[in-house]
Amino acid sequence: MKKHPLYTWGQLVGGPKARWITLLVWVLLTLVLSFTWPAVNTVEDETAPNLPENAMSQQANRLIKQEFPNDAGNPALIVWHRDKGLEANDFKAIQDTYKQLKNTPLKGQSMLPPFDTIPQQTLAKSVSEDGTSLVTPVFFNTTAGTDILQENMNELQRVIKDTLAEDPFKRKISDSGLHVRLSGPVGIQTDAVSLFSQADVKLLVATVLLVLVLLILLYRSPLLGILPLIVVGFAYGVISPTLGFLADKGWITADAQGISIMTVLLFGAGTDYCLFLISRYREFLLVEQNKFKALQLAIKESGGAIIMSALTVVVGLGTLLLAHIGSFYRFAVPFSVAVFLMGVASLTLLPALLAIFGRVAFFPFIPRTKEMNEDYAKKKKKTIKLKESKGFLSKKLGDLVIRKPWTIILLTLFLLVGLASFVPRVQYTYDLLESFPKDMPSREGFDLISDHFSPGELAPVQIVVDTKGKDVSVKEELTKLSFVDQVTEPVQGKRNNQLQMFEVSIKDNPYSIEGINKIPELRKSLEQVMKSAEISDANNYIWIGGETATLYDTKQTTERDQNVIIPVMIGIIALLLLVYLRSVVAMIYLIVTVVLSFFSALGAGWLLLHYGMDAPAIQGAIPLYAFVFLVALGEDYNIFMVSEIWKNKRSQPHLEAVKNGVVQTGSVITSAGLILAGTFAVLATLPIQVLVQFGIVTAIGVLLDTFIVRPLLVPAITVVLGRFAFWPGKLWKKKERTKVNA
Repeated sequence: MKKHPLYTWGQLVGGPKARWITLLVWVLLTLVLSFTWPAVNTVEDETAPNLPENAMSQQANRLIKQEFPNDAGNPALIVWHRDKGLEANDFKAIQDTYKQLKNTPLKGQSMLPPFDTIPQQTLAKSVSEDGTSLVTPVFFNTTAGTDILQENMNELQRVIKDTLAEDPFKRKISDSGLHVRLSGPVGIQTDAVSLFSQADVKLLVATVLLVLVLLILLYRSPLLGILPLIVVGFAYGVISPTLGFLADKGWITADAQGISIMTVLLFGAGTDYCLFLISRYREFLLVEQNKFKALQLAIKESGGAIIMSALTVVVGLGTLLLAHIGSFYRFAVPFSVAVFLMGVASLTLLPALLAIFGRVAFFPFIPRTKEMNEDYAKKKKKTIKLKESKGFLSKKLGDLVIRKPWTIILLTLFLLVGLASFVPRVQYTYDLLESFPKDMPSREGFDLISDHFSPGELAPVQIVVDTKGKDVSVKEELTKLSFVDQVTEPVQGKRNNQLQMFEVSIKDNPYSIEGINKIPELRKSLEQVMKSAEISDANNYIWIGGETATLYDTKQTTERDQNVIIPVMIGIIALLLLVYLRSVVAMIYLIVTVVLSFFSALGAGWLLLHYGMDAPAIQGAIPLYAFVFLVALGEDYNIFMVSEIWKNKRSQPHLEAVKNGVVQTGSVITSAGLILAGTFAVLATLPIQVLVQFGIVTAIGVLLDTFIVRPLLVPAITVVLGRFAFWPGKLWKKKERTKVNA
């Protein structure tokens, strides 16, 4: 009789001799790659653009650099603030600081305004209207790297502290006295890099400890708690240099945020795949004395679900290649490669380790066959009480599902739809600075600027028009707009004197949704002005740049990516499910339930973040991130459980097959779900709000999948649909009994 391919695979990687060869291959592969290729975190690139080159703001910014160059450089803004008003001594400190910077320039310092020679009376005229704040810049070469800029920020702080003979940086904003903060592009950039570098180590340690503790608590076996971590560790030892090689060659771009989330995904999804196989192995050890044969049977029974689950995640995450937002696009290859290699490790290295340790891996609760237990009892001269292999709660759930399926469907839908109903109320923000902690120095400096100066002055909208040599009253028309605060005089282009640039300060916060939504209104007004000057195709002669325009393009492009990626991902996963399950009906309700779970998670996440944690809005990228992860990972659990029901259906009546499917997968999916949700929840401990929000929404979604969708809603729907759940497959018989055997 021909052996099942996965059974044969089990012999190849986990046989008596093959287990040592498999382990040796992984050890050698990890060592060789680690010493020959760079680790991925050494080739991270924080300068990669987020918007496509053809975005309106990017075209404008390129044109402005070309025609209206600002050779000053990359600015660091020093924010000087005293609640009761800046004093003469403060102005003198500013003069002395700039004198020191003039005499001993910082590395890469490109331009320094002459604040050392400006009289105090003149300096006072640049102070905010309430007299409390002044902003002075220091410019650096645009080619200066993060390390040099960080060194400069440290040196700049030292100069200011020495000048003042005190430390105005540590003083809380709420305290009295002089406060100094370093903000602007350089300050924000260096603070952000510092945050991410701290987050990587904290995230890795917290994730490992959490997974280890949960595994030991759930399985009460120290060795079993370590084995999945060993597998994930070896997998990461291959994944990191592989991605590092790809990034070093310029084939992919690795950024810090993506690598942080990839670490969480790796431990969460990797542990899930390991538990799927380990749980099966334990079951077969209860009925099969030969540990190698038990392992081969376990791989045969769980391997298909693991392969399908990993493939679903790989393909699902791969749809991010369709994105136009750089941060989405840059996630696709690293995430897909990581999950693919993790899937390979779970079906090669893990079987080898299980074959090496055998039953000892489950110590002190070692699974034995009935005969082995009897022999063990005779040797120890004591009675061994055999325990049921399945949990009490899983049996109760299985009984409940087949007895009251409609009640379960209605109650779970009421909960899920109720949570999903809050999604239309979710408020979004595209200001990445809001993602950083409020006490981050550069954000404190930015907040001081926004609180004490006109909002529009923070980031004026830069407008370039090509007048085609005609008299176009751009400034007059812009000034008439109710939301415009002020408009500068036009500046002519360096090469093309028909180009004119205006800087427009709007009355709204330029980083707010209200400010962002003014961009299309500005463009509409400009088009009307150009048309009135008889310039045809006005749209081709107007460019709008600056921070607000960039955020507007980010919003539009993010929404475009959602509209493209979400349906494509649903379609691809639906096709994979159809091929694997060979059931149109099952494919439909599995997709629908996971999508509903996503919307419920987003609604529940908004309730917690907005009403529980006082977040006024969530980052606009969260819905797409959460959707891709929840739909891809959520289908893992459905695939694992439905595969069990499909297998049972070959030899059991319908209701019994569903009940046993719930019972047989209950404990392992619950354990896997808790671990996966826990790893994503670790993100909530980080100081970066976009990761906190992503972690919370995703963790809630995983928990909904684990405790609501998988054990209740999906099996209840399968019960109600009866044999039609398998249509048009051939796993059912028209005259089969649907009553569970006593």
